Amino acid sequence: MKALTWHGKKDIRYDTVPDPQIEHPRDAIIKVSSCAICGSDLHLFDGFMPGMESGDIMGHEFMGEVVEVGAENAALKIGDRIVVPFTIFCGECDQCKRGNFSVCERSNRNKSTADKVFGHTTAGLFGYTHLTGGYAGGQAEYVRIPFADKTHVKIPDGLSDEQVLFLGDIFPTGWQAAINCDIEPTDTVAIWGAGPVGQMAIRSAFLLGAKHVVVIDCVPERLAMARVTGATTINFKEESVVERLADLTQGKGPEKCIDAVGMESHATGSFDSLYDRAKQAVMLESDRPHVLREMIYVCRPAGILSVPGVYGGLIDKIPFGASMNKGLTWRMGQTHVARWTDDLLSRIQEGQIDPSFVITHRVSLAEGPEMYKTFRDKEDGCIKVVLTP
Repeated sequence: MKALTWHGKKDIRYDTVPDPQIEHPRDAIIKVSSCAICGSDLHLFDGFMPGMESGDIMGHEFMGEVVEVGAENAALKIGDRIVVPFTIFCGECDQCKRGNFSVCERSNRNKSTADKVFGHTTAGLFGYTHLTGGYAGGQAEYVRIPFADKTHVKIPDGLSDEQVLFLGDIFPTGWQAAINCDIEPTDTVAIWGAGPVGQMAIRSAFLLGAKHVVVIDCVPERLAMARVTGATTINFKEESVVERLADLTQGKGPEKCIDAVGMESHATGSFDSLYDRAKQAVMLESDRPHVLREMIYVCRPAGILSVPGVYGGLIDKIPFGASMNKGLTWRMGQTHVARWTDDLLSRIQEGQIDPSFVITHRVSLAEGPEMYKTFRDKEDGCIKVVLTP
């Protein structure tokens, strides 16, 4: 079959690879109908995430039709149409029973390595580092789904791929980011990053009742997409984020702040961004935490910082004293996708939201390597790419 594979920094290829096989009785094999490039994939593309191996199949946002089912998988049958959550979960361990699916205790087949790096393992993830299991991803013609009797969202008739594809990652990720904020009707929610997850977080914050949403980015197309919702936008290349947020909140700061950027945050001419790039270049720091620093500084005392943006390792010069003394609450983590999908699927069916609004580019899987570059460089108004095998 054909798939997009990782061969090093900025080297994604459209390769021929072996077809997946059933390896466990709970498995299923799906024929992929749609997949997408995610911002987290760019961390692999840019070489900032450890644990990748040459030839790894990329992608963790995908869906398709079940074509083979393991003997112990009674939940699926051939012909079922499913979206696949990017977090693989068993449904039976202590964490899964609590709904903490992204830290499933059983799905990371490289658990011993993850335990050493993280202290305790996270869940297995599709198309990601071997620290999270090294599972083949979904930017391919076919994919093996481990624990497939649990790791799936069954899609009812009448909904298109584009309406439901993002239930596998960016929609529940943006939703969880907003849920973690405990939004109240009087709240101002500030969101750094108007990429795909940020766009979902904007709409989620409004659905959950936020009074005011402020979005920080520098890409005109992203800011325009945010303004459609009624959000206020700040272009950090043109004005001071700190000063504008103070003006918008009568000097008090936003009650809730969301980092939808993560480890590759950008800033224009600030000392801390230059510092981070220098340390990152000589491998003394793995991530660029400008957004985290700014959120700590501007957030209203007793506020909440929600972090759906992915971080991979070590960060420096975090004003933790300010965070502690202001009484800020931090909530973060990979998304517990299956905790939210029933609710979000219902909202799609009811017409409250159509997540396909975020798609700007639709191409074949063979065009994927070039689209990685387009997406990374934010060229051609690119916000979200959907690939068809």
